[in-house]
Amino acid sequence: MCSPPHQLTMKPTSRVATKRRLMFRTPAPCDHRLTSHARCRFPWSQVLFLSMFSLALQAPLSTQYLWDRISEDLGYNGSKRSECSNGSVPPDPLQTEVETLTAHWNLYISLGGFSVGLLVVPLLGSWSDLAGRRPVLILPNLGLALQAVVYLVVMYLKLPVVYFLLGRLLSGLSGDFNAILAGCFAYVADTSDRKSRTIRVAVLEACLGLSGMLASIIGGQWRRAQGYINPFWLVLATNLAAALYAYLFVRESVLPDPSAKLLTFRHHKAIWHVFSSTGSTSEEGGRLHRCKLWLYTLCFFMVVTVHFGSRELYVLYELSSPLCWGPALIGYGSAAQHLAYLSSLLGLKIMQRCLEDSWVALVGLASNIIGLVVFSVADTTQLMFTGYALCFLFMAATPVLRSKLSKMVGPSEQGALFASVACVESLCLLVGSGLFNSLYPATLHFMKGFPFLLAAIILFIPAGIIG
Repeated sequence: MCSPPHQLTMKPTSRVATKRRLMFRTPAPCDHRLTSHARCRFPWSQVLFLSMFSLALQAPLSTQYLWDRISEDLGYNGSKRSECSNGSVPPDPLQTEVETLTAHWNLYISLGGFSVGLLVVPLLGSWSDLAGRRPVLILPNLGLALQAVVYLVVMYLKLPVVYFLLGRLLSGLSGDFNAILAGCFAYVADTSDRKSRTIRVAVLEACLGLSGMLASIIGGQWRRAQGYINPFWLVLATNLAAALYAYLFVRESVLPDPSAKLLTFRHHKAIWHVFSSTGSTSEEGGRLHRCKLWLYTLCFFMVVTVHFGSRELYVLYELSSPLCWGPALIGYGSAAQHLAYLSSLLGLKIMQRCLEDSWVALVGLASNIIGLVVFSVADTTQLMFTGYALCFLFMAATPVLRSKLSKMVGPSEQGALFASVACVESLCLLVGSGLFNSLYPATLHFMKGFPFLLAAIILFIPAGIIG
């Protein structure tokens, strides 16, 4: 429980001291240093909710827009083909070409964001250990808003889809969504103890799922009713609202250093120190510490690579034969996928009562593997939603891995750690997009769902390491 004001024994000796304490006091939830119950809230969750809402709203719409623009350029109109849902009819070569080009453009856009974000995110994350977390929550949202402006200009003027890449590069220069994740998870580490950190990280990831679910439902119905432009205006407004909320309402969780510089190699050195330090005075303990840190990072890399890589294929898989889903069904499918964030939080909370965190991660991986196997053979709407239902615990592994990594570094290294984790996520996006977007068109001729089957096989590796 939070201590009420009358229980505090330390009193400020002057107005200046009072002002400085209010400015720099750590706003940890239920921290004994707080002077008001009103501060025992989770302001970072609202920022992440808004940012994820905009991302989940635009991601499926961007893929569908690429599909429609490429189809228009090639003269393909698969939505009116009566044989689309008939699996016995050979796939249309023109449809295959549309699928291939859409997958490749998804890859190029992801590569653009990765190439810039790989340099920017480590700077922002490590810099936040010195300058504070709030700038890392504000700047990337402004960059995402600028990306939405570019997308709107492309849609209004019907410019070539290559300009989507320009918007992605501008977003990457501000850190992109990965910088927001790094700032929010570092904020959680600042304001939680070791015992409650796993569940708090899971709560944060549940915010991702809830906002993604709402955005997916709204986006699918809205796109069918009014097209692409109006939903992207909401994307722009949501990113601006997130930046404004972080500026007005989020208090600092670290003591800011006004002299901290952003453009310096010191931040990259801090990240290297996180993974090269022993964490123990003994040589044997130091080797064990580094081994655990690298192994957990490897597990995180594989799990998130599968998440990112398979996620980009769902819309393509559902748009084409034999499913041929429309915008509404695609929205429901994306909502079902994001609903697993909430069910994973509930499952993690229940399983923590009788299982250790490592076993919780294994159960989550098992749920993901089974769901991916079903996706690989799904040729009906019912079977596709069965796969979504079986993945109801697929997000239970990532909060456990984030929590374990966070517990292995000191309080002053949380920003550097989660910046490196964000870089790993960027690398996951690159590898996942490159692998699965290249594999999908290459395997259409013998097994349409082979990338999902491969993803399930890959997950056995982190399961074996954790086990």
